[in-house]
Amino acid sequence: EVQLVESGGGLVQTGGSLRLSCVASGMRFDYYAIAWFRVTPGKEREGVASLSSRDGTTHYADSVKGRFTISSDFAKNTIYLQMNSLKPEDTAVYYCAVDSHDVSASLGHFNYKLFDYWGQGTHVTVSS
Repeated sequence: EVQLVESGGGLVQTGGSLRLSCVASGMRFDYYAIAWFRVTPGKEREGVASLSSRDGTTHYADSVKGRFTISSDFAKNTIYLQMNSLKPEDTAVYYCAVDSHDVSASLGHFNYKLFDYWGQGTHVTVSS
């Protein structure tokens, strides 16, 4: 059974940093595309960062470019999202997701419908 478990969320002040982690069991990250999404009540699900295990390329939403960094430690089967210079509008539930068919690179890095495995989410709250 595939499981993705996120951690690292919490409450932080504006300008602060957090590092989210996503550990996989039942699958290897180093074969697929992985992304971080976030969900805020009243808004659509937003892809914020993606990583292609195939070639290491990354993509970021404009709203987080220069502030967030997605990285991997395949030895630990873990994906990270380093979030710096956090803003109140970054408040959301953050999910890691896997595209096990590795098609998102060509069909849409942040097309959530292409991602077939999801974690349970971790809450991030940025206070002003």
